[in-house]
Amino acid sequence: MNGGVGDVRGEDWTEEEGVNGGNDVWSSSRPADHLVVMVHGILGSATDWKFAAQQFVAMLPDKVIVHYHSFLLCLTAGSESNMYKLTLDGVDIMGERLAEEIIEVVNKRLYLRKISFIAHSIGGLVARYAIGRLYRPLIMKSLENPTCDACDDSHRGTIYGLEAVNFITVATPHLGSRGNKQVPFLFGVTAIEKVASLVIHWIFRRTGKHLFLTDDDEGKPPLLQQMVDDCDDLQFMSALQTFKRRVAYSNVGYDRILLLLSCFPQLNEIEDVVGWRTSSIRRSSQLPKWEDSLSAKYPHVVYEEYSAGSRYDKCTDDSLIHGDCDLLEEMLVTGLARLSWEKVDVSFHNSSIHRFAAHSVIQVKDPFMHIEGADVVQHMIDHFLT
Repeated sequence: MNGGVGDVRGEDWTEEEGVNGGNDVWSSSRPADHLVVMVHGILGSATDWKFAAQQFVAMLPDKVIVHYHSFLLCLTAGSESNMYKLTLDGVDIMGERLAEEIIEVVNKRLYLRKISFIAHSIGGLVARYAIGRLYRPLIMKSLENPTCDACDDSHRGTIYGLEAVNFITVATPHLGSRGNKQVPFLFGVTAIEKVASLVIHWIFRRTGKHLFLTDDDEGKPPLLQQMVDDCDDLQFMSALQTFKRRVAYSNVGYDRILLLLSCFPQLNEIEDVVGWRTSSIRRSSQLPKWEDSLSAKYPHVVYEEYSAGSRYDKCTDDSLIHGDCDLLEEMLVTGLARLSWEKVDVSFHNSSIHRFAAHSVIQVKDPFMHIEGADVVQHMIDHFLT
């Protein structure tokens, strides 16, 4: 179904309803061979990425086709009100849905040659799971050098047959949501957090267990711990490694979400957060000092760094003594730090109106309310490998 042709900054683009409730956007002139999959966060919808999708197509015409994903698989007719609840089914279930949706998109558009991901909030974890399912290793790599951790492009695998280019997460809780000062309505009090970890599944169901690292399906380690390695037939880290670049955008503060849960009216308003540490894949001692941006083009980007991958990036005993490292969280940091990451830190501290909505502003979830984050989207576009 054709969604019509609009005009974004002078460029024509076409939007079409894609598979399973997702939407595809591309330049009207000719189809591109680079698929960009945008994944929304918890209690979100496909339209959360609509602004960014249109900007990408407008500024990278003929280079990208954007599919902004919705967790609508298995949604029965007439049950549209349940679409938000599907983000509570767990990272693995959502990851399987996303993988199946990408397979359908790729099979429909046989001219695709490349793939990138841009994922917000828990969508980043879902995307990491999905690529583990979609990863296709090269026989050359497994036969010639099965232990290679830094193979060149000729030895890289693919994501369902496509060249993997950009893997970008935006305010994603890579280390989960437990830990001091990660969830402000728990006040950073360990005792309260322990209680919360026992009841979080009442609110966020399996997704909550995954975020608080309390899941133990069939006696297995927490899912996020499994996802920092290759696990059975799910090649999580091999898949992540195959991308030419990995980028983590993070809010340095005020990353709070006010969730009006229509499905849990008794809860009224719940304040949640994706902390700076967990979204930037750092230990507390690694969080940089930052200053207000002097850039007119990117006024909210306050710090950028490139972290080279290292298997020796481990928490020191001294850090453990002073409480910088939770042992399980340390396993996640160490695992992800084996790969290189570009880290982009963002601040809306100087905005009295938008800083408390930073979690939504960073992706311009609503162009009317969150347009202040447009420079962050612009930063993504300007540094995007096509």
